[in-house]
Amino acid sequence: MPKGIIKKLFVKNNLFGRKYFRIFGQRHLNPNLWHLNRFSVSRAFAIGLFTAFLPIPFQMVFACGLAIMFQGNLPVSVVLVWVTNPLTIGPIFYFAYHVGSWILVHTPRAIEWQTSWKWLSAQLGQSWQPLIVGLLFCGLCSALIGNLLIRIVWQSWVVYKWRARAKRQNRFKTQN
Repeated sequence: MPKGIIKKLFVKNNLFGRKYFRIFGQRHLNPNLWHLNRFSVSRAFAIGLFTAFLPIPFQMVFACGLAIMFQGNLPVSVVLVWVTNPLTIGPIFYFAYHVGSWILVHTPRAIEWQTSWKWLSAQLGQSWQPLIVGLLFCGLCSALIGNLLIRIVWQSWVVYKWRARAKRQNRFKTQN
């Protein structure tokens, strides 16, 4: 895994002085939150992907709190929140609305876009339940899939590296 690259990007000493870490007290100093291993990174993927689908402000702070609570890798969980960004939030919310409508057995409404606060509040007033259900369902599914996928990829990488090492050692033994 590209541990070296990630470690260079997220040096914990650079982050400790930030004022937004003060709300967590000394808990963010736990070294397990900063180690890159299969379990902490897979938890971080679950936390970050689930939090990305929550329609709340300060998602990164919430992801940071969950990472501290569940011992996930802190930088990875915070970075993954940016799956939902200004470019992707529209299509993600649209998809989540349709998923929520399917779950609630609710016919999705055709929405004509207008740029006004009145239109937005009227649309959310009529469509908030399928949207919230869809976002929570998509968040849970993406967290589960992300966690499992990282564990599988990590384990495959370790097996690959062990086999390559054994092959190198066997070649060295046969040459001597």
